[in-house]
Amino acid sequence: MKKSPITAAVLAVALGTLAGCSTADPDGATTGGTNGDVTTISYGLWDSNQLPAYQQCATDFAAANPQYKVDVEQIGWDDYWSKITTGFVSGANYDVFTSHVAFYPQFQSNGQVLPLDDYIARDGLDMSIYQDGLVDLWKGPDGKQYGLPKDFDTVALFYNAQMTEAAGYTTEELNSLTWNPQDGGTYEELIASLTIDKNGVRGNEPGFDKRNVETYGLWMENSGGADGQTQWSFLTATLGWTQTDGVWATSYNYDDERFAATIGWWYGLVEKGYMPSFAAQQGISWADQLIAGNAAIVPNGSWMTGHVFGAVSDTFTPGVAATPVGPNGSNASMFNGLADNISKTAKNPDAAWEWVKYLGSAACQDVVGDAAVVFPAISTSTDKAIAAFEAKGVDVTAFTQHVENGTTVLYPITDKKSDVNAIMTPAMEGIMSGAAGTDSLVRANEQVNQLFE
Repeated sequence: MKKSPITAAVLAVALGTLAGCSTADPDGATTGGTNGDVTTISYGLWDSNQLPAYQQCATDFAAANPQYKVDVEQIGWDDYWSKITTGFVSGANYDVFTSHVAFYPQFQSNGQVLPLDDYIARDGLDMSIYQDGLVDLWKGPDGKQYGLPKDFDTVALFYNAQMTEAAGYTTEELNSLTWNPQDGGTYEELIASLTIDKNGVRGNEPGFDKRNVETYGLWMENSGGADGQTQWSFLTATLGWTQTDGVWATSYNYDDERFAATIGWWYGLVEKGYMPSFAAQQGISWADQLIAGNAAIVPNGSWMTGHVFGAVSDTFTPGVAATPVGPNGSNASMFNGLADNISKTAKNPDAAWEWVKYLGSAACQDVVGDAAVVFPAISTSTDKAIAAFEAKGVDVTAFTQHVENGTTVLYPITDKKSDVNAIMTPAMEGIMSGAAGTDSLVRANEQVNQLFE
């Protein structure tokens, strides 16, 4: 799962300092300790939807390993990362925590998380059980492995089926959309058709009033910042463009004409009235807007499937469609995966490893799969998740087809990621608010690449 990273500058100071180990404090978000013959392992995660599954994993783990007890704590995204980064400074942190590729490069660079290679070799773990590409996401620039994959996510188009049906679109048509940065292809035609002004006029009909829109065909979930995971990366990838030229690259490609063309097309939807202005969407939940009928389509991640499909009402029938096929002849999605890191401050790294190993095993990931919230990283556990979603009447093919068809692009992983975000987020916000043109991306890219000089 991924949400847009909080402004990186807020975390930079905390990430830059590593303090020593400490004992557990009353919060539980600290290093684990031993009480008699039982070692307590503290574990943190941010997603409340996944909490029940991981509480079950903790219970099962302790039952199979009575010498251990796992204290699980869940707190929201922003507070979670603030707690972890300040915990590295104070030396009082989780033993094990759910990590994200937007943050772990800096943790790794600062020596704040432990490599797992010796443990993996000692215990003979089979790393081929995970979906292709996920293991490499958690390999540092030093070639060492810092996490065992736990789940993955891809992107698709959530939509209100009542609105698409009213506009005359079939499920087959929604899953065979095309896109290009010149005229937007049938993807833009769909967006225009689903946009309706306060007089009931559609965006592709004469007399459409773009200043008084009742329902937007497409909703903007912020500017996408440096990554555009759910906003525009699924489009740029079909042009053969990616932010970097591989994992742990030392330069970015934001000055590429293909990227500028895509963002120019995207902002054009605001100018046409098909998508809300940047100011109008700030601080507003895209899911709430979709469910309330203020938006017809929102591209987003597979981790939101349960939330969206759990909101059925008289006016909202959820659906999910494949991302559009681009100029390269296929569709695409950014491929992101989470893993669990062992904190450098862990008082008992061996105990922490046993928990991490369990989290990365089928014993836990099958439990997660059966919960039908996310897609576990182990291939056989992924199948369980697909079956669990199907049992709820949810077809997740739009998400899983990217893995099956090899149409994924890896989340951009580099050093200095927080600094990259600090440059690109305001740059993208300037474009999407109309304050700057796409030519400003050239200067932004220069600033980003200067970080690596």
